[in-house]
Amino acid sequence: MSVTFAALADPTRRALLAQLVRGEATVNELAAPHAMTLPAISRHLTVLESAGLVVKGRRAQWRPCRLATEPLRAVDDWMDDYRRFFTDRFDRLAEHLSKETP
Repeated sequence: MSVTFAALADPTRRALLAQLVRGEATVNELAAPHAMTLPAISRHLTVLESAGLVVKGRRAQWRPCRLATEPLRAVDDWMDDYRRFFTDRFDRLAEHLSKETP
């Protein structure tokens, strides 16, 4: 999970993942909205690939990238206990505030 969090730490990589949520895309398509060179985008994609968050396919000369969700599921599972903890806290806070407000 540390590799996943390290990959997610960069805002450009998070933006690339957000693009891939909409579906497969080529490196050129992923690079279009960013003010970066193709080699810089490729380096970000390599980090995401190493973390298992992106998979590159092969269609003739095209190498479409797609989102791989398994590492994100692992993070979500890990965060589940914390989510319940904070939900419980917010519920108790809401209850307390409702008693304080006439």
